[in-house]
Amino acid sequence: MNKIGFNLLVWTAMLSDRMNPIAERLKTIGYDGIECYLGETDTSVYARFGQHLQQLGLASTCVMTLGADENPISESAAVRTAALDRIKVAIDCAQALNATVICGPFHSAFSVFSRQEPQRIEYERSAEVLRQAGDYAAQAGIVLTPEALNRFECYLCNTTAQLRHLVELTDHPNVRAMFDTHHANIEEKSFPEAIQMLAPVLAHVHISENDRGTPGSGHIPWDDTFKTLADINYTGWLTIEAFTRNDPDFANAIGVWREYNEPWHIAENGLTFIRSMMSDR
Repeated sequence: MNKIGFNLLVWTAMLSDRMNPIAERLKTIGYDGIECYLGETDTSVYARFGQHLQQLGLASTCVMTLGADENPISESAAVRTAALDRIKVAIDCAQALNATVICGPFHSAFSVFSRQEPQRIEYERSAEVLRQAGDYAAQAGIVLTPEALNRFECYLCNTTAQLRHLVELTDHPNVRAMFDTHHANIEEKSFPEAIQMLAPVLAHVHISENDRGTPGSGHIPWDDTFKTLADINYTGWLTIEAFTRNDPDFANAIGVWREYNEPWHIAENGLTFIRSMMSDR
């Protein structure tokens, strides 16, 4: 049975005790877990929130990104080392939270482009960093699940075919893959084919509408999505990732210039929608 999670990014990219009441309400609504952005590097912050989640009976996952100075595919060995070090810090924070998954586009730096198509050496560099990060994640009991992003946010992995290639090149049991419905809506020809492509390595799924608002309110091919996930016997997380302008710095960094839906509208209606889609399978 899939667990259903909710990403806190509709409120903020920075974790603090202010999120405790939100976690409590998400538990009351019926969520199984919460996904946190790894923007803070102080493990004590995650430990405190993790204890609160445990008291509530909520599990957790995490999401992260990397910047230009910590790019796994950089020509600079020092920058690649910085990328590995940053992922290790993220793993420490996730372990303090008691999270089991770190997802996100950490195969390369977010919104850093080379003005050419991805090169074989870049996949090899990324795989080497991910392989070493996988070793570190293994001792923490965490699975790393990099994701394919749309062409406007990265170039190394836009499609599930590219992502599967990278995961197989990495060849580490703690490095799998995630599927994000928003990005697939831009880059994939067919949702069923994309999900089937990732099936052997799939370990995390983001449920995200085409406009990043409430799932079920846009034009993502949800029937195809849930049917194919059921067909491949996917049993991992189904986590809603939606965005707002509640955290202006984060919103500006990812190009969110307007409101799509109010956070609790997304949380309440999104959960109802996922449950209805699951019950139809």
